[in-house]
Amino acid sequence: MSTPMTLRALIDARAAQYPDKPFLLAAPEGDEAAAGAVITFAMLRERCRALERHFRTAGLRPGDVVSVFMGNGTQTAVLLLGAMYSGLIAHPLNLLCQASQLRYIVEHSDTRMIFACDETIDALAAVRSELHEQGTMREVALVRTAPDATELPVLADAPEAASVGTDDEALMSASGDAKDIALLMYTSGTTGAPKGVLLSHHNLLANARNISIEHRLGAEDRVLASLPLYHINGLVVTLITPLYHVGSVVMVPRFSARTFWRDVARFGCTWINVVPTIIAYLLNGDEPGGLDLSALKFCRSASAALPGDHHRAFEARFGIGIIETMGMTETAAPMFSNPYDPARRRIGSIGLPSGGEAKVIDLEGRACAPHHLGEIVLRGDQVMRGYYKRPEETEKAFTADGWLRTGDLGYQDDDGYFYINGRSKELIIKGGENIAPREIDEALLRHPGVLDAAAVGVPDPAYGQEIVAFVVPRESHWAGTPNVKELYAHCLRELGRYKTPKEIHFVKELPRGPSGKVQRLKLVAPAPG
Repeated sequence: MSTPMTLRALIDARAAQYPDKPFLLAAPEGDEAAAGAVITFAMLRERCRALERHFRTAGLRPGDVVSVFMGNGTQTAVLLLGAMYSGLIAHPLNLLCQASQLRYIVEHSDTRMIFACDETIDALAAVRSELHEQGTMREVALVRTAPDATELPVLADAPEAASVGTDDEALMSASGDAKDIALLMYTSGTTGAPKGVLLSHHNLLANARNISIEHRLGAEDRVLASLPLYHINGLVVTLITPLYHVGSVVMVPRFSARTFWRDVARFGCTWINVVPTIIAYLLNGDEPGGLDLSALKFCRSASAALPGDHHRAFEARFGIGIIETMGMTETAAPMFSNPYDPARRRIGSIGLPSGGEAKVIDLEGRACAPHHLGEIVLRGDQVMRGYYKRPEETEKAFTADGWLRTGDLGYQDDDGYFYINGRSKELIIKGGENIAPREIDEALLRHPGVLDAAAVGVPDPAYGQEIVAFVVPRESHWAGTPNVKELYAHCLRELGRYKTPKEIHFVKELPRGPSGKVQRLKLVAPAPG
């Protein structure tokens, strides 16, 4: 049997091969005994086809953008898959968008239809009204979704319906091409306007295949989807990948440290997909005592650097091995992964190239020798087609010979494992010496009173830049106010005087993007107004 080349072909194939096998399982909030919705592969295809008729009746055509501004759930998953099934471009909107970002993305994306829920529709209506008054956008339909995931969305308002039938022959039908764009996903835009990443069906399915092979996933595997579907990790790794390897997905509304292990045990999950922030919360939470976690084979960590001490502490406390990986929106999630074999994993490393190629280059574009710091660049089938309506930025994103620039500084060891020291824009240059912020972070995290930490460079007349650290204290450690002098002494022991922060500030939390990455530049951004 040939390998499906599009999301439509994949969904059709799974429905034909495994019609009654559960694919999506809802984990409802509240009563532990409550039964959530179950969507089989056949039901998924039925809903995708019903949605396709819905899109067609509303006048949409292949290549149009359909946005989803909703939290996690089986309905959100079906809407995103249904849009891609229908030859449309699925566009998950980030729930953390500020009003200005939401306005920019809605206008820039040229979306034709936006699915919203009760919690988000008012914000969207306000944005649409404002843009219409300015005359800066074309007509876009808002669709209020029904609260029951078993129902089709209820159309709140839409463009004038096209006069077409609703039988199978009137569907958009064309099977589509692997090169067609399937997904438009905007980056967080922490250093400028968000950029819309264009990913094809080929990009998405290539990485679904890579992930399935790397983690040895099959039809018996089930993942807990606690990461948001509006982030590339949650969408590709925990939704599209199980569709590829005929696995199943437990959809929870959001991450909750209180219910996380309960849901893993209750649904017999065989793997979990998290970010370092979740690992920190789980380490700070209660023991999963009395729960049966015997089905769980590994924990996959991605989207941000995992501190080595947290890695070791998690494995020691829960007895679950961590596979650290690394990817980008621009690469449809992972480009690197540590091996499945625990003996070959390396703490602190993002692993080996996964389904593609990687190298480290210097400022002149030459390949660096092992252990020499440079920028990590990539190429492979999962690399994006480009940025939407940003030809100049697309060109800048690639080297002259076609490698994607990650903006990450790192190195490769003698065995081919890659390590990241930080973002090139975040590198601290003190007195001409390059200092990776992550080195400072990890030293602070080794103090028992530190829950989270991030170091940044600030202008300094003597050194060019000085080091300032922001620390989230672990309340259980300190009897009263956290002791700055104690942390200074700790840094001197761990880092030496030159790399010890000049200032340490205590904060309630660090600003993070949807992927869990610390947004360091926001820590030192001027206050608004």
